[in-house]
Amino acid sequence: MKAVILAAGYGTRLQRDVASDSSGKFAHLAGIAKPLLPVGHCALISHWVQALTASSFVDCIYVVTNDLYQTAFKEWAARFTNVKILSDQTRTNDERLGAVACLQLAVKHFNIEDHVVVIGGDTLFKEDFSLCQVKEKFSDVQAMCEDGCLVLSYQCREEETQKYGILEADDDLRVLCMKEKPLPSETKSRRACPCFYIFSKKSLPLLDAFLEEKRDAPIEEKDAPGNFVSWIIPRKPVYIHQISGRFDVGNLPSYIECDLYFKEKLQDAKSYMV
Repeated sequence: MKAVILAAGYGTRLQRDVASDSSGKFAHLAGIAKPLLPVGHCALISHWVQALTASSFVDCIYVVTNDLYQTAFKEWAARFTNVKILSDQTRTNDERLGAVACLQLAVKHFNIEDHVVVIGGDTLFKEDFSLCQVKEKFSDVQAMCEDGCLVLSYQCREEETQKYGILEADDDLRVLCMKEKPLPSETKSRRACPCFYIFSKKSLPLLDAFLEEKRDAPIEEKDAPGNFVSWIIPRKPVYIHQISGRFDVGNLPSYIECDLYFKEKLQDAKSYMV
């Protein structure tokens, strides 16, 4: 299996928060890509590299970033032998290709013909999350159907449904549909779906079909990777692996909360997410 970490965003909300923070305590975060933010003892994205490597989950990790941050990512990646950096060649948020196009770019550039785990570069999970358990679950899915894909879900609060993609599933945890940021009254489900998806190698050709269909659509329809998940659900079997929750570093308060957890509450950094 290969990993593609999506890191081509520009972190506009977080950078706005840092610029407007009058305390000056977070000035050192200015101009840093979200995946490279210090979280606990290392960069946010380093937690993923360490866990993916220690669990033997993948044999190579591809990070898709942009031209603005490419140098910083290459400097960060120099300490890892299994990480490769790819730029989407954009320099501003308005130029961005969108997450699905970035995934397609990595698949084509690195000639990926294997199962792919796609991870949002600004996301981390709670301490009980285990890549080894995810690998087991994906093996079970593959035994049922070689086309099968796997997504994660955790229970969100009623008032949070409008912030996330919400999965509706049957009793076997096969996904029936994903509703994008629905009102609580529009779905009985509270299954939030974070950006961590395993796409089977047989599903990868559908990237081209999706992007061709959305060629003239606004960037928003190609940006959120969940849009591709929604599109793939009627076409391939997609199953759920349940987790307890996540950290989503979108703005300064969420970054502070995440960093504090990793500095003060993380029990075992070496086994985290393994």
